[in-house]
Amino acid sequence: MEGELRYRRASSWEYDLILREAEKYGELEHHFFAVVEGKFRDVYAVNERVWAEIEGLRLKPYAYGTFVGTIKVDNLVEKFYPNVEFFYFVSVERNYAVLTPKAGFLFTTGKDVPRSGVRRYSWQGTKKLVIYDENGVLLGIGRINPESRRKFILNVTDIGEFLRRKM
Repeated sequence: MEGELRYRRASSWEYDLILREAEKYGELEHHFFAVVEGKFRDVYAVNERVWAEIEGLRLKPYAYGTFVGTIKVDNLVEKFYPNVEFFYFVSVERNYAVLTPKAGFLFTTGKDVPRSGVRRYSWQGTKKLVIYDENGVLLGIGRINPESRRKFILNVTDIGEFLRRKM
């Protein structure tokens, strides 16, 4: 049946994609993921108890656990694209930035951040950074732009995006 959603545990290949993405930032702290296949392969962090309940259901769900990203084929290469919630399951040690209060507010409203709004940052190898406020609250994902002082961190996605979207 076309258009039917399929759910399953993440394969070892898919887990490896997730693990490689996490290793850019630190250590992955969660190890049980499930996939819902439709147009894309949506990845969910699930615990063993929830998975056991899902397997016992006659009617299969289309979502469960915490949605952490999507696996897509990009230029004939499979890649895991994490969302903001993915970083709750990663112990972030590198490729992050901590923003001042004003810059943090700007970032959560979809704006880019000037160099003066960054308290500290760690950047190694990837242009994407996990963005935090001074209290350690996860604000989103940004892309570092080291050539610019006015737009030092470009907003990729943030926790305020859901509230700003058009209905």
